[in-house]
Amino acid sequence: MKNRRFLSDLLVYIFLAVAGFFCLFPLLMALMNSFKTNGELLTNVMSFPKSLKFDNYIRTFNKMHYLRSLGNNVLLVGSSVTLIILFSSLAGWKLCRTKTGLSKIIFSVFVLSMIIPFSSIMIPLYKVVLVLKIKNSILGLSAVYAGLGVSMAVFLYHGFVKSIPYELEEAAAIDGSSGLHAFFSVVLPLLKPITATICITNVLWIWNDFLLPLIVISDSKKYTLLLSTNTLFGQYNNDWTAILSALILAAIPVIIFYAFFQKRILEGIADGALRG
Repeated sequence: MKNRRFLSDLLVYIFLAVAGFFCLFPLLMALMNSFKTNGELLTNVMSFPKSLKFDNYIRTFNKMHYLRSLGNNVLLVGSSVTLIILFSSLAGWKLCRTKTGLSKIIFSVFVLSMIIPFSSIMIPLYKVVLVLKIKNSILGLSAVYAGLGVSMAVFLYHGFVKSIPYELEEAAAIDGSSGLHAFFSVVLPLLKPITATICITNVLWIWNDFLLPLIVISDSKKYTLLLSTNTLFGQYNNDWTAILSALILAAIPVIIFYAFFQKRILEGIADGALRG
C-alpha cells in the first residue's frame, strides 16, 4: 500500500513538474535570449548566450523610459483597483441586504454583463471615451477599467456578504452607527479575504493589459510599460534583444507582487468556497 501511494505521489509530482516547465518555458526563453546579441539570437534561438549582455537592459531601460512608464502603470493599477473595490463592495453589500425585485434585477444585470466580450463593446467604448473627454488620461482610463471590472467583483462580494450575519449590522445600528458607518467599520473588515483576491486578480489583469491602453492612450509620456515596449517594434527594424529585455523588465514588478501575495489568493478562494 505504501509503495503504491509513493508511486502515485511520484507520478503526480512528475506531471506537475513537466506542466510547470511548459508554463515557464516561454519566460525562460525570453530571459535567456535577452542576454544575447541580435546576431546570436537570429543564429540559434535555443542556444545559451556566449556571454551575458547586460547592455541590452541598459539600452532598453533608456529607450522605453522605464521609470516613467512604471510610474504610469502603478498609478493606473492603483487607482483602478481602488475604484473597483470601493464601488463593488458597496454595491455587493447593498444588493445582498436589499431583498427586493429591483435589487435582483440589478444583480442579474451585473452577472450577465460578465459574458459580454470586450471586442463587441470596443468601438462604442472608444466613442464614450471621446465624448467624456478622458482620452490620454490615466485617471480616465482607470474609470474605464473600474467599469469593466466591477461586475465580477460585485458578483464575488455579493456571495461573500451572504455568509456575514446580519445581526452584526443590527448591533452596530443599536450602537448608533449609520448604514455606511456600519459597512466600513463592521462589514468591510470581514470582507478582507475576498477583497485580497479581487485586488490581486485585478492587479494582474490591468498590469498585463495591452489593448485598452492602446485604444485610450496616445500620448507617449503617459504610456504604460507594455505600450512603451510596443514602440520597440518597427516596420523595417525590430531590435529583438531589446524587446525581450523590455518584456522581462515589464514582468519583474508584477512577478514580485504575485510572489508576495499568492497566499492571499489561495486563502481568499478557499475562504470564499467554505463560506459559500
